[in-house]
Amino acid sequence: MNRFPASLILLKNRILEELQPRFVQIEATSLQNTARILDAYRKHQVSDYDFRQTTGYGYGDQGRDKLAAVWADIFAAESALVRPQFASGTHALATALFGVLRPGDELLALTGTPYDTLCTVIGHPDSVPGCLKEFGVTYRETPFSQALNPESIGAALRRQTRLVLIQRSCGYSLRPTLSVAHIEAICLAIKAVRPDCVVMVDNCYGEFTETSEPTAVGADLAVGSLIKNPGGGIAPTGAYIAGRADLIELAASRLTAPGIGAEVGSCQDGYRLYYQGLFLAPHTTAQAIKSALFAAAFFAALRYHVHPSVDTDRFDIIQAIELGSADKLTAFCRGLQKYSPVDSHLKPIPAPMPGYPDPVVMAGGTFVQGSSIELSADGPLREPYAVYLQGGLTFEHSLLALLGAATEMEQSSRD
Repeated sequence: MNRFPASLILLKNRILEELQPRFVQIEATSLQNTARILDAYRKHQVSDYDFRQTTGYGYGDQGRDKLAAVWADIFAAESALVRPQFASGTHALATALFGVLRPGDELLALTGTPYDTLCTVIGHPDSVPGCLKEFGVTYRETPFSQALNPESIGAALRRQTRLVLIQRSCGYSLRPTLSVAHIEAICLAIKAVRPDCVVMVDNCYGEFTETSEPTAVGADLAVGSLIKNPGGGIAPTGAYIAGRADLIELAASRLTAPGIGAEVGSCQDGYRLYYQGLFLAPHTTAQAIKSALFAAAFFAALRYHVHPSVDTDRFDIIQAIELGSADKLTAFCRGLQKYSPVDSHLKPIPAPMPGYPDPVVMAGGTFVQGSSIELSADGPLREPYAVYLQGGLTFEHSLLALLGAATEMEQSSRD
């Protein structure tokens, strides 16, 4: 550990001691979630046969269909669509939106502007080819503060509002992440006024941070990526949609074709990594939450503003740190990259990214490309130059990488 300044090592040791009671709570949640997954695996008699490769249309694919049934049980949902054919969480969200919404319907984003790539799906603020706006779906959003006041939610609904989108995590913003209890209150407020309105939760980064998911408390749909929390760090690709059976059928028809739906879709590589990743997900998520909590305490002690604060309960794996300048943001990502297991020799630089209006600097030497349950950090080059840290397959790796990021920032400021 002599590769890091002694002052940072002393700070690390003090913070680890202070955080021990919080770590015990995080591990208790992981234990409950692991029990929940084991119950589902036993109920559906998951076996080695379910991991086999399939080809072609995938008719009668037992491994695929059992994985969906297991997922639905864990999420307390009627049905689920869990597929490697989803290229990303955004793809799954778009599939659900295009499946449910029709021309003349309104999509209401209740938690403010969605993250950048979903805005292009919607066609907000600018219409792009193939977006929802081009298909005659209107869009409206209310500020995040409205979601914090369930009594005012009913007033936001209109006759044509067909679907309400709730983004659980903060995305590239500094607002709070919603708990399952808060999502339940929002669902109750919406259904009291419009029982027919679909409530869809972008659940990315939030899975297994608590002992239940949004579909257990009234959300009609929950959507997320398998290269985030629920893939356990080893699912190689894919995403899921869980919720009401009729809505899952609509999404499946959009993923494949009307009349075919969920009946097709093979997996030439087999399903072992998806089952195994889901089994590991509670533990891996706990490692990521511990990493985020340590980062909050560590960088707050170094006098940076952090979101959420150290004493805030955790409902996703993201930790935002306001670094105050483009140079510090880039240095943080450089230091983190140096302590990545993959591509540690690369030097992150800001660059344009599809779907984002500002250059983005990213650090992420991950085994699965773009996996954000593995330790990574990124941020757009715009005020307040916040870096968004997520993931960590092991807490030990996170400690080394965060010390590396802080060391790089110190050296950069002296140069």
